[in-house]
Amino acid sequence: MAENATNLLDIKGIKKSFDKNEVLKGIDLDIRYGEVHVLLGENGAGKSTLIKILNGVHPKDAGEMYWEGKQVEFTKPQDAINLGISTIFQELNNVKQLKVYENIFLGREKKKGGKISFLDKEFMRKESIRCLNELGQNGEELVDQEVGKLGMGQQQLVEIAKAIALDAKLIIMDEPTSSLSGREVEQLYNVIELLQERGVSIIFITHKLEEIKRIGNRLTILRDGYMIKTLPVKETDPDYWIELMVGRSLDEKYPKKKFEVGNEGFRVENLHVEGTPGPVSFSVNYGEIVGFSGLVGAGRTELARAIFGADPKLGGKIFIDGKEVVINSPGDAIRAGIAFITEDRKNEGLLLDQTVHFNISIANIKDFLNNKTRIINQNKIRKQSENYVKELKVKTESIDTNVRFLSGGNQQKVVIAKWLCTNAKVFIFDEPTRGIDVGAKVEVYRLMNELVEQGNIVIMISSELPEILGMCDRVLVMNEGRITADIPIEKADQEIIMKYATGE
Repeated sequence: MAENATNLLDIKGIKKSFDKNEVLKGIDLDIRYGEVHVLLGENGAGKSTLIKILNGVHPKDAGEMYWEGKQVEFTKPQDAINLGISTIFQELNNVKQLKVYENIFLGREKKKGGKISFLDKEFMRKESIRCLNELGQNGEELVDQEVGKLGMGQQQLVEIAKAIALDAKLIIMDEPTSSLSGREVEQLYNVIELLQERGVSIIFITHKLEEIKRIGNRLTILRDGYMIKTLPVKETDPDYWIELMVGRSLDEKYPKKKFEVGNEGFRVENLHVEGTPGPVSFSVNYGEIVGFSGLVGAGRTELARAIFGADPKLGGKIFIDGKEVVINSPGDAIRAGIAFITEDRKNEGLLLDQTVHFNISIANIKDFLNNKTRIINQNKIRKQSENYVKELKVKTESIDTNVRFLSGGNQQKVVIAKWLCTNAKVFIFDEPTRGIDVGAKVEVYRLMNELVEQGNIVIMISSELPEILGMCDRVLVMNEGRITADIPIEKADQEIIMKYATGE
């Protein structure tokens, strides 16, 4: 440690532009030894770009960086790794077919021997066991397992073990709890406390305000490429964070509207999803939002995929307005008027290297064909896309921008626009606000209200109990592929939902 270093990391006046788009506009940030420093901001605020500069992926255009008091420059990711900076991305960078110890030493395998060298598996296994044990895991048990056969929480711990093996002094965690169960989240919090005790600093990116209070020491808020303020977490209020983050006060986190409940609009009878113990039945009425809650692995997404025809089912019937619809493929579901906003927007909801207007039109391309020539009417696609971009407030340079370059929240809006473009009647939202900021969440909630008000059916699958309680009229709880409870929201609370979710 440099004698004059009061912080592990100081950055001053960092700027970054892509073409004419100025993303970072002079960011100042300091990271203290052994602290959890939270970065908070709307999608598009500049968090991801700042992190990619810190881990050497993007070069900065201007500004200075100091590591333990000494000025540094990163021209490639290895420069950051060599100093002791390790990044755990939301999409984990492990190779699922390799064993745990092989992932921990991936790209820096230890070798032994002379001219003809061999992998030193014994050393790598021993070091991996040590790192896993330091995280409170049974290293002997985990070290030889295939990473792809582990749960998401354990896969994430493998990434953290990799950082420990690298002797990281700063670990950057990007939305680390977005795909974890409640038990796995608590396990991660315990690991973070262990890392702090070792003097490791953590930059933690999240949109979940409740977990900031749980683990954060200080909080820096970004907005539109500017550093707005750095605050002590314990001495400030989440409502104030939101106001600083979005530049305005959000009157309600969950702007739920109450509508008169009408007739049944959607019904599932004895639908048996392959791999589950038995059939499932439920119905949704006009005027209500019905939520599906349950632990990770409860079968909620599998049920939605079977309804949409994306996964096989062993039997059952689906009705819209009392009429049976036969669905054997996603194409059948689209023609029947069912939209499925998938939880995995990057791999299943979007074509990332295609334009905004292409993605919006792709699920309903037949409506843009000229009846006589069968040529796609590009002008009609562009006009429709521009309308949805404006209506949903999608932040993009133009509708010709590839979706890959949009923030997570704006990508989610493009997915929603795609299904609005199909004139669907039944909307199934699977984890609709995962990985998006508070402001974008409120916009998605308001859109749900509008869909119900316009006479559509809305189903929401969510792992966030406050979201279920705040936006739904009824909650269906699932456990091991079965619906274990159907609770009016007035009689629901987190404790009751968790009892049914755990099968008590």
